[in-house]
Amino acid sequence: MTILDASSFHQKASLPKWALLLALSAVLVLFLELFALPASLLIGPMVAAIVLALTVGKGQLRIPYWPLQFGQVLVGLLMARNITPDILGTMAKDAPLFFVFIVSVIAIAAGLGWLLTRWQVLPGTTAVWGSTPGGASAMVIMSEAYGADARLVAFMQYLRVVFVAVGASVISRLWVAADGEEPPPVIFFPPVDWSAFAMTVAFAALCCYAVFRFRIQGGNIVIPLIGGALLQGFGLLKIELPTWILALSYALIGWSIGLRFTRSIIEHAARALPRVSASIIILMALCGCMALALHKFAGIDPLTAYLATSPGGADSVAIIAASSDVDVPFVMAMQTGRFMMILLIGPALARFIARRSDLAENAA
Repeated sequence: MTILDASSFHQKASLPKWALLLALSAVLVLFLELFALPASLLIGPMVAAIVLALTVGKGQLRIPYWPLQFGQVLVGLLMARNITPDILGTMAKDAPLFFVFIVSVIAIAAGLGWLLTRWQVLPGTTAVWGSTPGGASAMVIMSEAYGADARLVAFMQYLRVVFVAVGASVISRLWVAADGEEPPPVIFFPPVDWSAFAMTVAFAALCCYAVFRFRIQGGNIVIPLIGGALLQGFGLLKIELPTWILALSYALIGWSIGLRFTRSIIEHAARALPRVSASIIILMALCGCMALALHKFAGIDPLTAYLATSPGGADSVAIIAASSDVDVPFVMAMQTGRFMMILLIGPALARFIARRSDLAENAA
């Protein structure tokens, strides 16, 4: 058999596995949507890919380079879309307050990451990136760019997403129980501004090329986020990202992570689960204390304060805030400000903690 014939045979043999992966991902997404889990569009495909990697996949499936890069850039643009003039105005008006609480949450998370690293629960900078309270998908992408084990970072990040989403949803439901409001349903095919969509796709493609051409570390998030936010702020770009293309992007990222799981990684994650879960609960409790302080000393209503300080990430908190009677610009300003600060200091902080712990990056 020639090399060309072998390649063709391999591609044909993989088609049923890709079909199985797609079908299983769709089933899991629909199942998770029943519980209104904010990260279902990424967790579903990731879990499906893990199942396939441990059973019939056996390392044979891989996501092509360019589609994956494009999907990651779209996540950066999604973050950029949240940086609106209203949010920036809210941040500027109460800058000292935002600074204190943003730094406090990051410091607490970094301390917990240091402990997990010190106790060798997870290797090197993996525990730090996994503990970082930014947007979960963005943290996974950036952690891999800076040398951490993206599989274990994803395990920590999305475990926290589940914990925080459940906690925030319960508190939100109790707070607005009289209203009986439900989270807005996911609309996969909303009306689309096709000219804005075309410009968004073109800008995303340009970002992909720039990151590849100039080898910008972590650029798949940083470049579209900064560039997209600036263009949006000056009215030069309307970031149009319909749900179906975001679902595709999340699926590509989830598959890329999940297909690299092995039995040893699963075993490592299972051993780490109790201590990682404990660190998440501690982080949530301390953030809850800060929310109480924000309510007592700044006069912010309790639910707004809780969602603003919640360590779940801007994307998941935004969905919960949208169906609650809260100050949404304040919540999103706190979440977005924290994410932007993590972009600036995250890599240096992760390396500093790893050096202080005297532990090298050595995935299990």
